[in-house]
Amino acid sequence: MTMIETTVPERSAARTSLGRLPEHVRRGRRDLAVAFRWSARLGFHEAIANHYSLAVAADGREFLMNPAGRHWSKLRARDILMLDVDGRVLAGEGTLDPTAYYLHSAIHRMIPRARCVLHTHMPYTTALTSLEEGRLEMVSQNAARFFGRIIYDDDFNGMALSTDEAERICAAFADENAAVLMMANHGVMVIGPSVAHAFDELYYLEKACENQVLAMSTGKRLKRLSDETARLTCRQWLEYPNFSEAHFAELTRILDEEEPDYAAE
Repeated sequence: MTMIETTVPERSAARTSLGRLPEHVRRGRRDLAVAFRWSARLGFHEAIANHYSLAVAADGREFLMNPAGRHWSKLRARDILMLDVDGRVLAGEGTLDPTAYYLHSAIHRMIPRARCVLHTHMPYTTALTSLEEGRLEMVSQNAARFFGRIIYDDDFNGMALSTDEAERICAAFADENAAVLMMANHGVMVIGPSVAHAFDELYYLEKACENQVLAMSTGKRLKRLSDETARLTCRQWLEYPNFSEAHFAELTRILDEEEPDYAAE
């Protein structure tokens, strides 16, 4: 696969010195490093594939993303690239994965609420996308968190290596309630207002899918929640105070003790 050329054009400024990055960008890089390290620990990663990003400009035209070819278990804050939607690397060293560039640049530009975008092929969620009309069923408290918040793309069109495919994926997020895109024969994309919030969603989505796959493996009938109960439980999840932030803070504290190099700038 040919990588996108990422050298900065002559008309643009030189790459930003790492020490001069604004604090919100530095914090964003550290948060993404936490998300990458924990995704590897939890088995959400797939070799050196998949990609996470975080918008750092109000209009989404500048964002952070992992470089191509790097294993998530070793990523540090300093390794996270700062890019613009034209594919120029503004800070950091490395190349872009082309599918990541097409998808994430379009989403950050076209979907303002998608400050953080997480795309994985994590096992249980991807297993559901591999079933005919695979759907997350409302059979657990964790699943109910996503009641009315998942959209399904049932048409796999190969890798996202064109603007048309990226825009098709963006169109799927037209529903303002949608936080999760289940991509048939592929994986999942989660969007959110911060790394902490999006990662918490990703975590609980995989736990919900794991529970469903295990329940289905018994061959017995699934015990579904009523729409009324699922809707109530979803609202309770979303109104639970500071849950995502507390979860992510604990993950960060563990890395501070066990893998402090993640924060290296």
